[in-house]
Amino acid sequence: MATRRVVILGAAGRDFHNFNTVYRDNPDFEVVAFTATQIPDIAGRKYPAVLAGKLYPQGIPIFDESELVDVIQNLKPDVAVFSYSDVLHTTVMHLASLCIAHDVDFELLGADKTMIQAKVPVIAITAVRTGAGKSQTTRYISNILKSLGKKVVAIRHPMPYGDLAKQACQRFAEYADLDKHECTIEEREEYEPHIDNGFVIYSGVDYEQIIRSAEKEADVILWDGGNNDLPFYKCDLHIVVADPLRTGHEMLYHPGEANFRMADIILINKCDSAKEEDIKAIEENAKKVNPKAVVIRATSPVTCTKPEMVKGKNVLIIEDGPTLTHGSMTYGAGVVAAKNCGAAKIVDPLPYAVASIAATYKKYPNAQGILPAMGYGEAQIKDLEATIEATPCDVVLSATPIDITRVLKVNKPMLRATYDLAEVKVGQLETEVKKALSVLVSLT
Repeated sequence: MATRRVVILGAAGRDFHNFNTVYRDNPDFEVVAFTATQIPDIAGRKYPAVLAGKLYPQGIPIFDESELVDVIQNLKPDVAVFSYSDVLHTTVMHLASLCIAHDVDFELLGADKTMIQAKVPVIAITAVRTGAGKSQTTRYISNILKSLGKKVVAIRHPMPYGDLAKQACQRFAEYADLDKHECTIEEREEYEPHIDNGFVIYSGVDYEQIIRSAEKEADVILWDGGNNDLPFYKCDLHIVVADPLRTGHEMLYHPGEANFRMADIILINKCDSAKEEDIKAIEENAKKVNPKAVVIRATSPVTCTKPEMVKGKNVLIIEDGPTLTHGSMTYGAGVVAAKNCGAAKIVDPLPYAVASIAATYKKYPNAQGILPAMGYGEAQIKDLEATIEATPCDVVLSATPIDITRVLKVNKPMLRATYDLAEVKVGQLETEVKKALSVLVSLT
């Protein structure tokens, strides 16, 4: 059989994992290129030779997805493999149609093909959309496991925005590790809460190397998913978070629908903010496509530091970046907190946005009115600072998962809004976790 030439369509995460698990050191395939979208400053680089394996001594070029037709015409791939997340099914099929029209096969890899087997139990937390509430769910489950006497290590979906070779396997146990690895705001948003909670977290690029390191110090691995991507590891319990503020998205987005169909537990979050009919609509969809799943309702209570400083004031809200961008939300926990605290006005930063922040609004108009915490590099952090300084307000309320003052400095009062997970019927998740762990013990 002739070697198949492959282009992998990605966003600096799932694409690299698919390469590592299916194509690296596989002589049946030649990966001629990656394409990249969603994440800035990835295109124009290379997947480095030190990670690409013996078949790619020069590494593998990464192009912007907008250049896909040129890649097809110049590099002559036989097949395009779609390898990123949180996209409408129609978006996937538009890309498929483009490839097919240029005589290139279009493939999606099955979930099991890229899942690595761990030597310890794995509990995976994924979602139907980004911004559904994976992070607080992961923290909640980690605390359940801690109360059961288990040593927990979290592994986060990849966020390799820097030097890929240096980021092959990263371990974060204290705040100094965030500085050592030169983490962006987006990375800190995912890693810092685990450190706050007293847990070690791993991330990087090579997830075989990562799991072999993490399992040496863990009784249980928690897979902390990114976007609405599939787990990278074979899991013993798969918890999928659904969002009733975006009812129906569990059946409209890839690969969130696959997660929804695969889930052992479907956790419907934000029930304190959603309409009952929207919650029931998700429950009905679960019955149709995954009747074996346990369906649990939860809320996402929001708290604010110094709420008296918000009451009656003009407030600039900072929300989690990906939730507002490709997550397509128009608000998050910050808006909820500001309204709960009696803010007089939520100030629109759009007229004052500079450089990359202005470009973000142009690309994602749904984010207008709120400031997305974009910080994929030093220049973008400076743009974020400049936008905050230029926006007239009494106070800034940040609802990112981190203390954002650790990475940016402004001359305005900065408060935090934080959010957690609370079960509507307390104890359901603990019961399911205990059940999964007891089954594993009986099998061994």
